[in-house]
Amino acid sequence: MTGLWVCLAVLAVAGAGGAVWRRRSGRVRVRGRDEGKRLGAAELGEALGERATLVQFSSAFCAPCRATRRILGEVAGMVPGVTHVEIDAEDHLDLVRALGILKTPTVLVLDADGRVVRRATGQPRRADVIAALGEAV
Repeated sequence: MTGLWVCLAVLAVAGAGGAVWRRRSGRVRVRGRDEGKRLGAAELGEALGERATLVQFSSAFCAPCRATRRILGEVAGMVPGVTHVEIDAEDHLDLVRALGILKTPTVLVLDADGRVVRRATGQPRRADVIAALGEAV
């Protein structure tokens, strides 16, 4: 009978952990460790946008990365002065380590000076990205 209670407790904890993970995935939020970090054209391989830059870290076999690429491309096309830059995480491991990128897709919202303003891990929603751009501009 004790084994049954242990099994139920493990299932409850795993279910709660999964619910928290799912709720947090894709949310655009401020991260304290990103304060003061800057990226420039040398790190990105492309010029920064006039108003803001959406930097997406992707990997080759990441299905949500394709949807994220489409969403960020649409947002960059809708908002003047915003650029979308996609970086292959496997080819830029030193940058991934320096920024603390743990999974793909990860999106960084940079202001015009290249400072990291917001971060999203997982596939972000279009409305969240647009709202984050409002703070970057």
